[in-house]
This record gives sequence, structure tokens and C-alpha cells, in this order.
Amino acid sequence: MIVSRVAERIPLSALAIAILAVTGSVIAMGGMIRIYDAGESCPDWPTCFGTWGFDVSEEDQESWWEANPDEIDSRGANHRYTTFEIFTEWFHRLLAGAVLGPMMIFLWLATRAQSEDKDVKFASSLGIGLILWQGFLGYITVRMDNEHWSVAIHLVSALAFTLSMIWYLILRWKETDSTPAQMRIVASNRQRRSVAYSSIGALAAVFVGVYVSTTDGANYGCGVAGFSESWPLCQGQILIPVDDVATDSQIIHRVLVAFEGLALCFVSYSVRKQAKLDMSYSKVSNWINVATGIFIFNVILGGLYVISYDPFTNSFYEILSLIHLLLGSLAFLTLATIWIASKYNSMSEISPSGGISS
Repeated sequence: MIVSRVAERIPLSALAIAILAVTGSVIAMGGMIRIYDAGESCPDWPTCFGTWGFDVSEEDQESWWEANPDEIDSRGANHRYTTFEIFTEWFHRLLAGAVLGPMMIFLWLATRAQSEDKDVKFASSLGIGLILWQGFLGYITVRMDNEHWSVAIHLVSALAFTLSMIWYLILRWKETDSTPAQMRIVASNRQRRSVAYSSIGALAAVFVGVYVSTTDGANYGCGVAGFSESWPLCQGQILIPVDDVATDSQIIHRVLVAFEGLALCFVSYSVRKQAKLDMSYSKVSNWINVATGIFIFNVILGGLYVISYDPFTNSFYEILSLIHLLLGSLAFLTLATIWIASKYNSMSEISPSGGISS
């Protein structure tokens, strides 16, 4: 009874926005785990060295390895994790399981209590399903000792969940006639197709980028000779042969990024020309410009990461890698949001005469 009363009073849009904020934090923490190479710092799941905390001493780690020899990860039983490394993985799990999961359950219950729109209800159910799937992938990632493909799929699944919440929010706004002015995006079918293809290209670039960052030696695939030998060139060449997909994944990533960047620039230019002739397309043009700007800036950031290599420490400036991941994800989500928002707003903007009203 109490749950039902609470569910009837929860502001759905505000809760969905809060879920998106927590999801962003979970993704950022996942990136933090990677740059600190702490992905195996909790070797078991859902516990961490058999405990529910993160303060696991080196002695306790040794005792746990001795009791669980089958769980020894790729670093061997003699490796010891710092408290901070364990904390990053532990906090990532806490946010995902103890915060985000319950929030999603509340949203699902509240949606059933308040919404009459079947699409809104389906979006909340999809979110629940993706949260469960994401938890399963987290377990698989731990069991597979953070194999590059498992980490990449884990991130893509997180982006899929984020997109489901954006879809939910747009549907809820539409149901309550409260769509913010900047989200009332009108686009032609051709423009939406261009945005859809661009979002797929951005997602592919992110996927391969994660593959690069989690594969041993892949960051060195184009060399570490600095500007311009290592970036924008690759080993002093525009292209190098791909002899091994894993080792040479960096050049694959760069080719995808180059094609995506050129495609986005073309789409941005094309839509901007159309917006000058029809002001109804001004918002979609502005949003595409934003996505293109984020993507191009992120390309430069990726280059800075490559040339940040320090031969004395044999390492890169890893914080740039984290920002690079987050901006790449943001570019994809921005493009996907444009497509969703324009799909649900363009039809309502069509005037009885068949034209698009302003």
C-alpha cells in the first residue's frame, strides 16, 4: 500500500533525469577503473574478495587467493591491489547495483501507476530488462578477466540503457505535453536517416576505441614517435596494413573516426543549408552542429592522448583517455537523441496543408 502511494506521487520525468545522471556516473566510473587498470581488483562477483567492502589488505588478498586458486586472474596470485583500485571497482558496482537498480525499479512501478501510454510503459520495461542484462554482463566481464570484447560490449550495453531512458523521457514529455522547446526538433525523413547512420558510425568508433584501450599493446599500434609520426599519421604513414585485428585495432579505429568525421561535417553542412531555406529545421541543424563539434574536438583529444606518451614512465596521460571515452559516448548519445526526438516531434509539427509549420 505504501509503495503504491509513493509510486503515484513520484515525478516520472525528474526520476528519469536522475537515473540518467547516475548512469553517467556509472559509465565514468567504469572508465576510471580502466585507466587505473583496476578491472580485476574485485576478482569475484557480486562480492569483492569474499566481502561486501573495499578495504581488503594485502594479507587478506593473499588468504583469499590461497582459498580460491581457481579465481587467480591474469596478473597471478602474487599481485596485490591498492585500496583505491579496489574502491573504484567496488564503488562502480555500488552505483550500478544498489543505487541505479532500485531507482529503475521505482521508475517502473511509478510508470505503471501514473502513465496511460503503452509506449512509455514499454520503455520502462525495456529499461528494467537492460539493467538486468547489464548486471549479467558485469558478471561475465569479471569472470572473463576483463577481456577486451567483454568490456566493449559492457559499455555498449550501458549506452543502450542510457538511450532507453532518453527515449522514455521523450515519450513521457510527449504524453504530458511538456517537451522542452529545445527538444521540439523537426527533421525531414532524409535528415533523420542521415542522423541515424551517423549515430551508428559514432557507436562503431566508440566500440573499437574501447577495444583498442583494453587490448595489450594496441595503444602503441601507430607508434609513440609523437606529432606527426604517430598522430595524425600512423607510423609515419596515412595507412598501415592490418596483419592482426587486435594489435592493429588502432588504425581500424582511426579509419572509422575519419569516415565518421567527414560524414558528420557533410551532414552538418547540408542541414545548415536547408535550415536557411526553412527555419523549421533550425533546431535539428543546431543539434547536429553540437554533435559534430563534440566529435571533432574528441578527435583532437584522441590525438593529444597518443602524443602524450612519456618514454620515462612508458605510459600515456590516461585522464585524456577517460575524457576521450566520455566525449565519444556523448557524441553518439547526442546523435541518437536527435533521431528519437525528431521522430516524435516532426509529425506533430506537420500542418494540415502538408508543410512543416514553424
